[in-house]
Amino acid sequence: MRSSLKADRVNLQSYSRYFSLIDVQARMSLRADASRMYLGYLWWTLEPLLYVAVFYLVFGVILSSGRADFLLFLACGKLPFMWFSGSVNTASNAMLNAKGLIGQSRLPKVLFPLARVQEGVYRQTTVFCVLILLLLASGVEISASWLWLFPIMLVQYLIIVPCAILAALLVCVARDFMRVVSLGTVFLLFVSGIFWDVRDVASVETQYLILAVNPLAFILDAYRQALLYGAAPDGIHLLMLGAAGLVASFFAMKLVSRLDQWIALRVLSS
Repeated sequence: MRSSLKADRVNLQSYSRYFSLIDVQARMSLRADASRMYLGYLWWTLEPLLYVAVFYLVFGVILSSGRADFLLFLACGKLPFMWFSGSVNTASNAMLNAKGLIGQSRLPKVLFPLARVQEGVYRQTTVFCVLILLLLASGVEISASWLWLFPIMLVQYLIIVPCAILAALLVCVARDFMRVVSLGTVFLLFVSGIFWDVRDVASVETQYLILAVNPLAFILDAYRQALLYGAAPDGIHLLMLGAAGLVASFFAMKLVSRLDQWIALRVLSS
């Protein structure tokens, strides 16, 4: 009994150290990135807003979207999507970029993509604050449905983690997968309902199919329902997605743990 408790205490201490290391890596990366830019940390909010402005110009002005609230509709879709795409794309080459550190230490390789995911969490927290200010400035009233923002963010995080880990693992197999991951996020950009409303699809069956098959489409729609329209998203669907993301994260971490030495050899030989 005592040995079991001692082992559990050691495991908790190890997990705590690993999380601290992930957090330190994320913050150091953010500082290094900010130091290279004249506007520094301001780019955390400027870049997403500029993306929204560009897409609004194309789809809202030039292509003349018929929605009166298209700017807010676009912001509630594009800004959360950038969290997913930015985290996965950045994490995909995290192990290769850590070649020097991998060659000098026996750290679990999964820490490197997780550090990039943590970096994305810091950035996105600021972006969501800006999104809330944009909604308030546009006259959207605060409602109880805004509390759904936190579980939706948690579920999106649980979707990002396994995708980021698997992307990093694939890039270790072959650098060519960096292009595949990038193209994959572009594909999701167009099929996840960022510029168009899933609920405008004529067939109700097709709506349900899109929301069921594409987790990102459901997540982005959930943000809009909660923040824009004062409605609660499908809680059961959200819970199922969160559970699936948690299970996928567990198995992705286990897979990387089993391939730890192989990953080190691949990275060092690249």
